[in-house]
Amino acid sequence: MKYILSGSLGHINKPLTQKLVAAGHNVTVISSHQARRAEIEALGAKAAIGSVEDVTFLTETFKGADAVFALIPPPVTEPADWKARIHQVGKNFADAIKASGVKKVVQLSSIGAHMAEGCGPVSGIHFAERELDALDGVDVLHLRPGYFYTNLFAMIGLIKHAGILGNNFGADNTVVMVHPNDIAAVAAEELLSLGFTGKTVRYIASDERTSREITSVLGAAIGKPELPYVEFTDEQNLNGIIGAGVPAELARNFVEMGTAVRSGEMFADYKKHKVEFGPTKLEDFAKEFAGAYAGPAVTAAH
Repeated sequence: MKYILSGSLGHINKPLTQKLVAAGHNVTVISSHQARRAEIEALGAKAAIGSVEDVTFLTETFKGADAVFALIPPPVTEPADWKARIHQVGKNFADAIKASGVKKVVQLSSIGAHMAEGCGPVSGIHFAERELDALDGVDVLHLRPGYFYTNLFAMIGLIKHAGILGNNFGADNTVVMVHPNDIAAVAAEELLSLGFTGKTVRYIASDERTSREITSVLGAAIGKPELPYVEFTDEQNLNGIIGAGVPAELARNFVEMGTAVRSGEMFADYKKHKVEFGPTKLEDFAKEFAGAYAGPAVTAAH
């Protein structure tokens, strides 16, 4: 079968590409960076270099595909409105899918995508879901993973410079988390079987822990068993994120997502579903975190 994956070779797409190629399928990976071509081809896949902002490019790339894995990549430059940009890329995917005749789509969505507002960038994904759901005659599966473990790499600087771990939600707030490898495994399972029909949702999680527990496990892994967790106000969190070099529009959205975690609304729909946890527990990821903490800076890219 022929698969098209958007999102270049991040934490999810690289293992997903490897799984699909190993199964003997024709895989094309979309990337906006020409420099990624060699790495994509080294995995046995084809590279389609272009922008997800270009519907004509997407349409031509999607033609003849048995299925598309629709992952909205982070913006290359700071958008004026991050949610609107996410929605627009979702519409671009939908327009290209319709024009190319693709009939099966697996979309990388997010936990919290039931929220049309109040969940930062995830509320943009809500509208991207709706664009795909409006397609007639196309089966769409929305994968809604929890909070990526790998996003915790962004906390390394805070730990090293301030000796704390923190966010704008409480120490006793439970966070649903997932490892990108566990997402890739589910995506591969769904793409290889293509058994989904209609418009459906599947949640993906690896573990559930409170912020206090997350801090304790990560602290122990890096030799700081007394590492404290600090709950910031929204203003403190915003200023801290901007101070770390994150553009203001993105920072505001991250803070808004934190308020959805704090209220519990981000996980409200997830709790209505029976979810089988993936194999990678927090303690497993803590080993990766310790390695990153001891080494050069690591980003939280997908």
